[in-house]
Amino acid sequence: MVCWALRRVGLARAHLARKASGVCRGHEHQPLGPRPAAPGAPGSAVELLGKSYPQDDYSNLTRKVLSKVGRNLHNQPQHPLWLLKERVKQHFYAQYPGRAGTPLFSVYDDLSPVVTTWQNFDSLLIPADHPSRKKGDNYFLNATHMLRAHTSAHQWDLLRAGLDAFLVVGDVYRRDQIDAQHYPVFHQLEAVRLFSRHQLFAGIKDGENLQLFEQSSRSAHKQETHTLEATKLVEFDLKQTLTRLMTHIFGDGLDVRWVDCYFPFTHPSFEMEINFHGEWLEVLGCGVMEQQLVNSAGAQDRIGWAFGLGLERLAMILYDIPDIRLFWSQDERFLKQFRVPDINQKVTFQPLSKYPAVINDISFWLPRENYTENDFYDLVRTIGGDLVEKVDLIDKFEHPKTHRTSHCYRITYRHMERTLSQREVGGIHQAVQEAAVRQLGVEGRF
Repeated sequence: MVCWALRRVGLARAHLARKASGVCRGHEHQPLGPRPAAPGAPGSAVELLGKSYPQDDYSNLTRKVLSKVGRNLHNQPQHPLWLLKERVKQHFYAQYPGRAGTPLFSVYDDLSPVVTTWQNFDSLLIPADHPSRKKGDNYFLNATHMLRAHTSAHQWDLLRAGLDAFLVVGDVYRRDQIDAQHYPVFHQLEAVRLFSRHQLFAGIKDGENLQLFEQSSRSAHKQETHTLEATKLVEFDLKQTLTRLMTHIFGDGLDVRWVDCYFPFTHPSFEMEINFHGEWLEVLGCGVMEQQLVNSAGAQDRIGWAFGLGLERLAMILYDIPDIRLFWSQDERFLKQFRVPDINQKVTFQPLSKYPAVINDISFWLPRENYTENDFYDLVRTIGGDLVEKVDLIDKFEHPKTHRTSHCYRITYRHMERTLSQREVGGIHQAVQEAAVRQLGVEGRF
C-alpha cells in the first residue's frame, strides 16, 4: 500500500533504452533453439503449506520463491524485521489501550500468504484493467489463487469478522527488478482503524450535531459519501498516529511531510516522508478508506483509515542496511548484530567485508510477443539465487529492417561471504543463457 508500488509500471517504461548497438559483449547472432510451449503445466499441481493447487496457464511460481514461503522472517526472534515489528506492536499497545486496559489493536502476523485473486484485488476495489493485476507483476498458483502482493489482501475479511482496529504483518510477493532495494519476497505491516460517529466526534464542540455521511460529490479532499468534517477528523487522527509512530522509531525532532497520492482503496491518500540524515525518504502510504470497501464488509456505520509500510524499507533506513539480500542471510556476522536485550536499543549495522563483483553481459533478440522483463528477472533469480546482486538493462536495439528488438543486460554477481571466480560465475551465466532460450523463447546474441 505504497505509491511507489503503483508507479512501478511507469518507472519500468522509463528504464534505460538506448537506440544503439555494440554495448554488449558478443553480438554475433546465434539462434539457439525453437520457442518453447506456453508456461504452466495444466494437469499438474503445486503443493504449498499443506494444500494442493492445480496449475494452469496462470501458474508462474518459481522454485526460488517457493523456497521462501513459510520462512516468516518477521516472526524469527532477534531478526531485524522482528525487532521492527515488535517495536511497532509495543508502540500501539502502549499508546492505544482499549476497554479494561486491553490493547485496542489486535495483531495478525501468521495469516497464510496464499489468497484468492478476489481478496488481493477485487475486495480492494482495484479495477479489472489496473496494471497491478498483471501476471508479469505477481506470483500466481493458478487463475484463482496467488501469493499475496500486499497485506491489504486481508482487510476485507478482518473487517467482515467485526474487527475495527488491527495490524497485519506478513510476507508479500511481487515480481520485480533485481537490485539492492528489490527482492521477490518482502514484508509489510498494515493497520486499519474504524470509528463510529460517537467515537469520532467525542470531545468535539457541537459534536452531537455532526454526521459521518452525506450524499454529495467527490472532490480532491473527500469521498462523495463522507462529510468534510468527518474526513478531516479521520485524516487528522491518521497523520497524528503515524507521526507518533515514526517519532517512536526514529526519535524526537523528526521532520515529516505528506504528499498527495492515489490508491484504489483509499481517498484522500497520502505518502508519508521523513527527513532522515538530511534526506527526504518515503516510508509508507495511507489514506481514508473507501467507504464502498467498508460497506461491503458490513461496517456501514463506520468510517476509517488504513496505512501500510514495508518492513525492509524501514529497517534499511533505520539500521543502515545496504542490501536487501542481507535479511535472508544466515551469516552469523550479520545476525548477531541484532541480538539485543532491549528491542528499542539503537543498532547501527556494521558492514560485512564486501567481496569483489563478477560482471557478465547477456544479449538476445526478444520473442515477437509474450515477453516481460520480470520473466527474465525471475529466471535469473531462480538460477543465480542470491549470488545475483543486480541486473541492469544497458542497451535496447531495434533492427531497422526486421523491427525485431534486442535487449542487453549486465548481471552483477557478488557473494556475501566469499570471493567468486569467473569460472564459477561462467557456469551460472551459461545456464541463464540456455534457460532464457528454452523458457522465454529468446534468440541468443551471446
